[in-house]
Amino acid sequence: MDKPWLKHYPAGVPAEVRTDAYPSLVALIDEAMRVHAALPACRFMGRAISFAQLDEASRALAAWLQAQGLARGDRVAIMMPNVPQYPVAVAAVLRAGMVVVNVNPMYTPRELEHQLKDAGAKAIVVLENFAATLEAVLAAVPTRVVVLAAMGDMLGPLKGALVNHVVRRMRRMVPAFGLPRAVRFNDAVRAGRSMSWSAASPGPDDIAVLQYTGGTTGVSKGAVLLHRNLVANVLQSEAWYQPALARVPPGEQIVTVCALPLYHIFGFTANMMLGLRSGACNILIPNARDIAALLKELSTQPFHSLPAVNTLFAAILAHPDFAKVDWSHLRICVGGGMAVHSATARQWLERTGCPIVEGYGLSETSPSVACNPVDSKAYSGSIGLPLPGTELAVLDDAGRPLPPGSAGEIAIRGPQVMAGYWQRPDETAKVMTADGWFRTGDVGVMDDRGYFRIVDRKKDMILVGGFNVYPNEVEDVITQLPGVLECAAVGVPDARSGELVKVVIVRRDPALTEADVRAHCEANLTGYKRPRVIEFRAALPKSTVGKILRRELRDAAVSAPAASAAVSAPAA
Repeated sequence: MDKPWLKHYPAGVPAEVRTDAYPSLVALIDEAMRVHAALPACRFMGRAISFAQLDEASRALAAWLQAQGLARGDRVAIMMPNVPQYPVAVAAVLRAGMVVVNVNPMYTPRELEHQLKDAGAKAIVVLENFAATLEAVLAAVPTRVVVLAAMGDMLGPLKGALVNHVVRRMRRMVPAFGLPRAVRFNDAVRAGRSMSWSAASPGPDDIAVLQYTGGTTGVSKGAVLLHRNLVANVLQSEAWYQPALARVPPGEQIVTVCALPLYHIFGFTANMMLGLRSGACNILIPNARDIAALLKELSTQPFHSLPAVNTLFAAILAHPDFAKVDWSHLRICVGGGMAVHSATARQWLERTGCPIVEGYGLSETSPSVACNPVDSKAYSGSIGLPLPGTELAVLDDAGRPLPPGSAGEIAIRGPQVMAGYWQRPDETAKVMTADGWFRTGDVGVMDDRGYFRIVDRKKDMILVGGFNVYPNEVEDVITQLPGVLECAAVGVPDARSGELVKVVIVRRDPALTEADVRAHCEANLTGYKRPRVIEFRAALPKSTVGKILRRELRDAAVSAPAASAAVSAPAA
C-alpha cells in the first residue's frame, strides 16, 4: 500500500526497525541488567535502585515463584501502583517463563474477581494497601500463591520501616485484611536467593502479557501481547523518540518521569520496558493525582522525558508549585491515552519550552501505533504519523480503503498488533481481518502527507482521563439494583478528564434515589468508571427494534450541559 507518511519522517528515523533484534522481552531484560548494571534503574521516594539490584531481586523472585510449583505459561497477576516492586515482579514473572497479568489496584472486588478468573491467574503480587480487595474474592478465584508487598520494601531497613509506619499507622492507607497464607515480598526474595532458578528462554510467539481491556464491548477481556509484540513496540518507540533524546548531553543518563501507571499499557511499554532498553532512570510516582507531591519530587532532580495524559499536563500547569520545578532539561513530552487539548498544549509549550507531541495507541497494539514527530515545534491537533513498520488505513464499512480526506474506521497492521483476545475467538474475529488488520472502532481521516486525525468513535466507549469505560459494564452493574428498570451510560465532555460518565435511568421503584445509585456504583465500579452525572427519565430513546439510542442521549447531554451539571457529583 502507499505510505505517504514515510516522506515526512524526521531525519534519522528509519522506515522499519529490526523487531527480531531480541527473541523475547527476557533477552531484552537480561541485556539491560548486564549493560546498565551500575546505573540507577529507578528512583522512589528519594532512593535510587540500580539495574543490578533489580537484576538480583528479580532472579531471586523468579526462583521463588518456580519453587511454588508454578510452571511455564502460568499467569501471574501484578496489582500495585508505581513502586520498585513492580519492575522486579514483571522481570521475575517473565524470567520464570510465566505471563504477566496487569491489574488496576483500584479495582473493586467484582472487577478483580472477573479478571483473576478470566486469566486463570495462579499467583498474584499485590501491595498490602489493596489486600482487603483480594481477600474478598480469594475463595472464588484460582489464585493460590499470594505475594504481599509493602510500600517501603525496597527503601532499606530504616527508611522502609518509617515509610511503612506512616502508610499503615499515620495515614491509615492499609485497610484491615486477613491473608494468612500470603508471603511477604521481601521474604520471598530472601528465600529465592538460596533457591535454584531455571532460566526461561521464551520465544517470540510466547505470551508475555495479558492486558485487560473492554475491546469493542463491555466485557473485560485480555489482549494477548506476545513477546515479539512488545519487543517491536519498544524498538519502534525508541527509534521514533531518538531525534529528541539525541539532544540529551552525551554521557548523561536519560531520566524519565513515570507518572503513568505501570499497569496501564502506555506506562508499561513507554516507561518501564523502554527505560530498561535505553538504560534510563524512571522516577516512580505512586500517586499522580497528588500533584503537590509529584512536583516536589520533580523539583529535586533534572529530567528529560515526560509521557502523560492531557489531564496530568493540565493539572501540573494549574498547580501553584509549577514554578518550583526546573523544566529546562525536558526534551520530550508525549501525550497519549486521550486527546491532548490545544489550550493545554499551547500553555505547556509557553511555560516549559518543550512541545507536547500527541500519539495514539491501544491495549491491543502494545500500545503505540502513531505519533507526531518529536522535533515538532507546536501542537498539530493530529495523532501524527504511523511508527516505523506500522501501517494505518482508513476503511469504509465494507472494509475497503478510502482516499485521503475521507472519514472511515482506522485499521492497523504491524508487528505490535496483538495475537487476539484471551480465549475469546469470537471477539477476536470481530476486530481482526484475515490479512492481519486490527479494526479499532475509531473514525479518522488521513491527509495527503500521511498524518491521521481522530474525528469520532464508532464504538460507544467512553474515555475518562485516558482510561476506557464501556457503557455495557456500567449499565450491567446499575441494572442489578432492584429499583432500576433500565438505564444507558454515555460519555459527556469534561474539561478536566476529556469525558465523564453519565447515566440515564428509568426507575422501577420511584423511591430509588441518586444516593442509592452512587453507593451501588462505589461498591462495584472503580473510580473512573462511576457515573458523575445521574439523570432519571420516564423512558429512554429507542430505535424501531427497541435498541437504546445512546447517541441521542449524548447529543442531548452536550446541548444541555447546565442541566447535566446540576446533578453531577464531584469527581473522585
